[in-house]
Amino acid sequence: MASDVSPAGATATRRETLAETFVVDADVHVHEDPAQLAEYAEPPWDVALHEIATVQERYLDLPGLSPRAEYRVPFPGGSNRRQIVTSAREMREGLDAIHVDQAVLFPDHLLSLAMVRDPAFATTIARFYNRWLYERWLTEERSLKGALVIAPQNPVAGAQDIRRYAGAREFACVYLPASGLKILYGHELYDPVYAAAAEVGLPVVIHSVEAVYPAFPFQLEQFRTSLAVHALAHPLSMVANLVSMLETGVPIRFPKLKIGFMEAGTGWIPFIANRLDKEYIERRREVPLLQERPSRTMRRFFYGTQPIEEPERRAELVALFELFDGENQAMFASDWPHHDFDHPQHFFALPFSAEARRKIMGLNAARFFGLDAPG
Repeated sequence: MASDVSPAGATATRRETLAETFVVDADVHVHEDPAQLAEYAEPPWDVALHEIATVQERYLDLPGLSPRAEYRVPFPGGSNRRQIVTSAREMREGLDAIHVDQAVLFPDHLLSLAMVRDPAFATTIARFYNRWLYERWLTEERSLKGALVIAPQNPVAGAQDIRRYAGAREFACVYLPASGLKILYGHELYDPVYAAAAEVGLPVVIHSVEAVYPAFPFQLEQFRTSLAVHALAHPLSMVANLVSMLETGVPIRFPKLKIGFMEAGTGWIPFIANRLDKEYIERRREVPLLQERPSRTMRRFFYGTQPIEEPERRAELVALFELFDGENQAMFASDWPHHDFDHPQHFFALPFSAEARRKIMGLNAARFFGLDAPG
């Protein structure tokens, strides 16, 4: 790194800029066009998707494709800019403007895939979404990597799709939808997915979205505002699935499997780690697969930063990251182009050490996703 010499003769290290930093965005979102997806679908689902394409679309809410139960009072808020991206070129241009070198693509509508009622539709839409993403996005722009969608309604079919794309470096991970999930990801039902992902060397990433739904922990109908629901839905779904995976020993039963948690911030991580450690001391015989404190196993997991918490004193956030080894396990994520996206400059400006900043901004994600990093 370059150095400057002060007038008094002292040497000061020049702080590298965001533009000089290798940045991997671990969570950006494509926008699925039902009419385009219909081109990849077989009957009768192509007919259904063409019909869905005629329905007026709301933000992240399209009946039949992303069936979210939405009770929001439509007050203004957030950004007025365009909040969807519909092509690889448009995505690359948007990421260039915020100094992102590589990015991992998650869906928009299929964030709600776990809530699709018809298992056959959920299974097939995941399969032809993956083909659409591969052909329309990933082969068009090599700096964009895909999250391979599996339908939790059919883990066996999901495992088949994971193996179908084995060796395709265009995909960087397997995406597990958490919003409205009826059976948490610690259940042995999902073992075929974990076995296939470990076999082909793809990490799995659990990602959620705001919803009010009659499945734990999305039973949030008592809250009146989106402020309350959005604040709770994401971290509660991560906590529930992480605890479920630990109590059934997923990371122990699949030691080669890398596991990530996306779009819940990071404030929940030390809380649940300490809480689980307390319970483990008294009840470790219930979880014989766990041979160490849960907090130590959790340090093998990776965590996306978005939506980054905003304490009054920025140094508090740095201290929070020290509690879960965030320097080595956290990955910058913006959630671009959604309404609450975090600009890389916001995180870059936090008072981390230069080494920690480089790791979180890009190197940790490169290690987790198996991406090429400079140097």
